[in-house]
Amino acid sequence: MIDLATLPARIDDIVRINAQRAPLAPALVDGARTWSYGELQHEVERQADWLRQLGVRAGDRVMLVSENCAAQVALLFAIARIDAWSVNVNVRLSEGELAAIRAHCTPRRVIHATSDGVAAGPLDADTAPEPRRADGAQIAALVYTTGTTGNPKGVMLSHANLLFVAATSSGLRGLVRSDRAAGVLPISHVYGLTSVMLGTLYAGACLHLLARFDAAALLAQIRANGLTIVQGVPAMYARLLALAGPGPVASTLRFCYAGGSPLDPRLKRSVEDLFGLPLHNGYGLTESAPTVCQTRLDAPRADTSVGHPIPGVEVRIEQSGELWVRGPNVMAGYYRDATATKAALKPDGWLATGDLASMGEDGALFIQGRLKELIIRSGFNVYPPEVEAALGSHPGVLQSAVVGRPAADGDEEVLAFVETREAVDAQALQDWLVPRLAPYKRPSRIVFMDALPAAPSGKVLKHRLL
Repeated sequence: MIDLATLPARIDDIVRINAQRAPLAPALVDGARTWSYGELQHEVERQADWLRQLGVRAGDRVMLVSENCAAQVALLFAIARIDAWSVNVNVRLSEGELAAIRAHCTPRRVIHATSDGVAAGPLDADTAPEPRRADGAQIAALVYTTGTTGNPKGVMLSHANLLFVAATSSGLRGLVRSDRAAGVLPISHVYGLTSVMLGTLYAGACLHLLARFDAAALLAQIRANGLTIVQGVPAMYARLLALAGPGPVASTLRFCYAGGSPLDPRLKRSVEDLFGLPLHNGYGLTESAPTVCQTRLDAPRADTSVGHPIPGVEVRIEQSGELWVRGPNVMAGYYRDATATKAALKPDGWLATGDLASMGEDGALFIQGRLKELIIRSGFNVYPPEVEAALGSHPGVLQSAVVGRPAADGDEEVLAFVETREAVDAQALQDWLVPRLAPYKRPSRIVFMDALPAAPSGKVLKHRLL
């Protein structure tokens, strides 16, 4: 368990400490350039001075519209360095999505960052800074949820939240300075920000950045023995499998991890065959910065459990089946939304996750889906991940998404949206499901799609299917 008293004060201390210990060690690889920790620290200080010159104050929100790149990483640490709040959003969001976030967080400045450069928008002289705190409770990042089931909310994550997960993630992965981690998940997403970026740099290891997920580019990196660690969402691994073809891939990988959405058993087995390694699994949410549970390096699992709670985090399952979480990773609340904050944060520090879970005999957790996504059909509960796993077990299915829709008789019908790797017809899939699912769980309709709608993180956006 992490000793909280030994953690740095702010996330920017991660770079400063490593620059002091090993200034020449590689920190970031961005295209053809490698940044050492000394170079990254110099850039963080330079960008912090630039932000001050732009009129950014402690407590101001800085909206960073970016893709994965070294300039983005330096700016995130620079924003933290002056005690401002980063609002890091993906450049691939629509104009409407960007406008909604900007209107809600009222940033002092909007900054655009790519591998080609950095540009600042005009100053908003009317916006007011939030109070500054001198301890770890100071807000470091305002992370907007991906809105898989509705409108996104601004999650306030403190320096202490992020540092706890970064340190724990680094320790549980057994990271050392010589590790080379894939930086393919969007750093604008909490998984890419905390577990991947902050966790890798916390250990003094090197992060290999890709501007956005490209299965061919990532597979080439893996085959070139350029990586030792890969973390991603199940949809990312499905793309790698489709591209890699039959047979194992030789590499220097020592650790593969999936999170962000349910992992079906067939995909897990296929990825393990591809890389010759266990595919570890985990669970988290933006509101918990994000990690709650993960499987252990020394105890890989054959099932799709998300493992045990990470050290220092408590879980309990309510009578409704909802998972509650308590620990140093739990958010400060939703920005400018007292009603939603009160609904999520319970007495004594518990966070109501909105996810349904069960616990195995050994204490490992199994996630059954979102409480809001539970389908009630003919009086029976239908959990979408169970149906998705059955569909995913078909060799022709790449990935699927199952949702409920009100029926004319007041009941709910089960709809399945399917992306295939080869030609499959609906009747063949229905026949496949007969021995695998009870009649009330089987989809009343299967809709084939060229690609399921997804957030930049790869998570399927089910609300766009309704």
